[in-house]
Amino acid sequence: MAEISTIEIQVISQEYVTAIKNNKSKAYFFFKRLFAIVTSLLAIIILSPVLLITAFAVWISSKGPAIYKDLRIGKGGKHINVYKFRSMVIDADNLDKYLNDEQKEQWIKERKIKNDPRITKVGRFIRKTAIDELPQLFNILKGDIAIVGTRPITTKEFANYSKEEIQLLTSTRPGLTGYWQVYKQGKTAYQSGDRQKMDIEYFERRSLLFDLKLIFLTIPALIKRGGAE
Repeated sequence: MAEISTIEIQVISQEYVTAIKNNKSKAYFFFKRLFAIVTSLLAIIILSPVLLITAFAVWISSKGPAIYKDLRIGKGGKHINVYKFRSMVIDADNLDKYLNDEQKEQWIKERKIKNDPRITKVGRFIRKTAIDELPQLFNILKGDIAIVGTRPITTKEFANYSKEEIQLLTSTRPGLTGYWQVYKQGKTAYQSGDRQKMDIEYFERRSLLFDLKLIFLTIPALIKRGGAE
């Protein structure tokens, strides 16, 4: 398990973790999963032309596969591959080749940097329009992630959370969209501690109505921030 972060964040007790885990009925999780299956299947069918055209555009514009598999942590601490259209060069993991020391430090801490030189021309467009996230519809259908929840994080990102918070994050499926993504447009940094607080607050506020609200607010949030950085 990851060490507790030195960042000043909201530390919660084990008793509080247990209370939040148990604050939802089985009906909530049943209808949330049923809605996810039906919605993701319909979206895949309706958006199939967009999926095919994007896959072809990514494939012919730069060397490498059209789909990128991003290793993340899912429910129960299980490793999952989160699917995305590849928006970076094939050797993007070679940080020394593309990033300076400051950029590398920011990437390691936040998993994002401004004006990332590894992003391709097609990649920049599909990020701004959030099209790069569409393959995650298959993750939703499979049950790896939910439509709404906290974003799936990497093992390295565990260092930003306390042990109790990690237990809470891994107690349910992560989501394609969520509280942090909608209200902070994905720009809140770990370093401030705000993202961690919002992740925990989602668990406190979650309900079918709140989840639906976040779904409806996702599109205007994407338009407002101009897509992912």
